[in-house]
Amino acid sequence: MIFRSFYRFDTGCVAYLVGCGGHGKCAVVDPHQQSIDVYLAFAASKGLRITHVIDTHVHADHPSGGPELARRSDAAYCLHESANVAFDFEPLCDGQLLTLGNVRLSVLHTPGHTPESISLLVTDLRRGDEPWFVLTGDTLFVGAVGRPDVGSVREHAGELHDSIHERLLTLPDELEVYPAHFSGSTCGVGLSGKPSSTIGFEKRWNPLLSRSRDEFVEALSRVPPPARIAGVP
Repeated sequence: MIFRSFYRFDTGCVAYLVGCGGHGKCAVVDPHQQSIDVYLAFAASKGLRITHVIDTHVHADHPSGGPELARRSDAAYCLHESANVAFDFEPLCDGQLLTLGNVRLSVLHTPGHTPESISLLVTDLRRGDEPWFVLTGDTLFVGAVGRPDVGSVREHAGELHDSIHERLLTLPDELEVYPAHFSGSTCGVGLSGKPSSTIGFEKRWNPLLSRSRDEFVEALSRVPPPARIAGVP
């Protein structure tokens, strides 16, 4: 498996490239528009062909590089099937498996931050059938969660609580967590500067995860909505 994080410290954003060196295939997850050449250069340096470009949700805090990167690499541009956008994409559904040689991505629909939010379980099939880590998008951060971005805050905060507790916290404690943001992002409050974690560490130290559903919803309803930028739907 080849796995690489791409950090943007000015905005607290992270993109990921994950793929199989033996088969020369990879996916790029949550790419930033200003870093497209960086992803292309890294993939080329490792002899990888980008076959999938995936946004874990429709981003409101920065311009996604997803559609352009997909066009330039002749890859499929993917969002969850419920995404409400005015351009074409390859729909992903809950439980769907994407196979990149010896690497497998499993789609988890984790709504709350946005209705179409997904997380991706990543497995190295050469090492076994159990997942190695999870890309959590804007659902679960290190030390925080992704506050609701659209619609009724209270309704979507409840969905976010359920996604985290029913889909993510049921995963093995040792599973590594790689979110789409870290400290410096406007997409959450109290994000750690540490860009990755584990399910077990977040269970123990993330202050919102020990709250009841009602307490969780109330806490998020008091948080101001994240800043949106011009030109981002």
